[in-house]
Amino acid sequence: MRPMSLVLFLSFALLAFSAGHTLPGLAEWESRDQKVWVREGSSAVLPCHLSLRKMRKSLKQLPDVTSVQWKRHGGSVHQEPHGVLEVEFPGLQKTAQLMKPRVSLQASALRNGNFSLRIDPVWTEDAGLYEARVKYNTEVHICHVELGVITVTLNPPSPVMENELVLMNCNSSHQASLVETCWFHNGHLDSTSRTFCFLSGTVSILRPSMSDAGSWRCQLRYSDNKIISATYNLQILGFDGPTNPVVYAAAGSAAHLPCNLSHLPSSLQINAVTAHWSHLGGGHLQDWGVSQNLSSRSFPLHLPLVGPGDAGHYRCAVSVGHKTISRNVTLAVITVTPSIQGPVSEGSHLLLICSLTHSQGHERFQWKHLGSVPSDSKLAVATPCNLEDHKAQMGPTLEIPKVSQKDIGTWECSVYGPEGQLGAVEYGLQMTGAQVSNPLAVFSGQVTFGLILTLFLLLAACVVALALLKRAKTPAFPALEGMFAVAGPWMSMKENQKEKIQQTEC
Repeated sequence: MRPMSLVLFLSFALLAFSAGHTLPGLAEWESRDQKVWVREGSSAVLPCHLSLRKMRKSLKQLPDVTSVQWKRHGGSVHQEPHGVLEVEFPGLQKTAQLMKPRVSLQASALRNGNFSLRIDPVWTEDAGLYEARVKYNTEVHICHVELGVITVTLNPPSPVMENELVLMNCNSSHQASLVETCWFHNGHLDSTSRTFCFLSGTVSILRPSMSDAGSWRCQLRYSDNKIISATYNLQILGFDGPTNPVVYAAAGSAAHLPCNLSHLPSSLQINAVTAHWSHLGGGHLQDWGVSQNLSSRSFPLHLPLVGPGDAGHYRCAVSVGHKTISRNVTLAVITVTPSIQGPVSEGSHLLLICSLTHSQGHERFQWKHLGSVPSDSKLAVATPCNLEDHKAQMGPTLEIPKVSQKDIGTWECSVYGPEGQLGAVEYGLQMTGAQVSNPLAVFSGQVTFGLILTLFLLLAACVVALALLKRAKTPAFPALEGMFAVAGPWMSMKENQKEKIQQTEC
């Protein structure tokens, strides 16, 4: 009994001595094991923080004589650890060659008790158990963090092309058996979700479109009831806009056919992009020049003048590396066919037929009289007088029973769809021998006529005044107007007798 009592006494004494000489705070500093899951290619932060109580004890800031050492055990704690990152004040740093420069510590946070390790980006082989050992003075702080990596892979690799089969696979570094994999897609505009669950971690998209782009989340469930998930943003290189766009253009006008990629090539690390257009018209294939532009995602085709023969299906093919995606664009041409060619005589019966090539079946037509003066603008607005005389008429055919002066001018046929006006074409109606006038011309003619009439009246008044003046000066005997007196002998005798008489009287 005595030996047994002696052993117990010595054991208690040893425990008491050990407790009294343990490094201060070692047991309370040591952190519990933590587990961090991240997706491969993203960044990870392995947390390691000093407790608030210890920070208060060390006056809220650590001394300059501090060292931080991160090590990695690999897949388990039984593997031999190897150094990851070591920092010693006043600034000495050592980094493992394989993880340089992907690992770092936030220098400004070290003195505040934050020793977290940042890995950016994370690789699959980074998975394993990490240990941090922080020393200052006689204190030691230890953190254990397990890093798990979830891998999402694409086949073929990014960029994913529209209408090309793609396989998405999801797995993780967890050691248990995989029971089920579920995929959730939330990329729709209406925020609806699609769910796919399989035994394996692979989901296939047969003909991916732009609606399949967006956020995909894979959820892995293992035999130990562990559930791990990761989110992946799927980017698909395709075309913006509707799948089969239709461009409406008036005969005789220009047309612009769109070809817009969903992403800027440079944003997807694409260094070579070429695009070309083709059109099968009139039984032969037409090709347009190849364009290259990495700073833009738009490759439109400009047709300066289109007619009914230019209508049809055009193809824009964009080559990215060894892959090519294409989109068809339909050009629909709007034309007006009159029942009478050329100028129309007054009183004639006229039909204007508005037709559309490659109709989609949902179009509707509307006729409007824009004015008496032909307009070059498709946006011309009818005058109030025209709107009263010619209300907008629906249907592809406009009937004018008897053509009159008020019908002369520009008529517009507009094509409408569910989304609004699609296009318009104009027709200028001319009448044989008719002179089209406008209010300005009529006003100018009236002014000219008034001036001429005024001048004529003034001239007539001047003529009458001159005639009256001349009449007032005419003598009583018109026959004597042309006679004149000539001095003779008898006239001299009579004048002498007059002088004598005057002298006698005096």
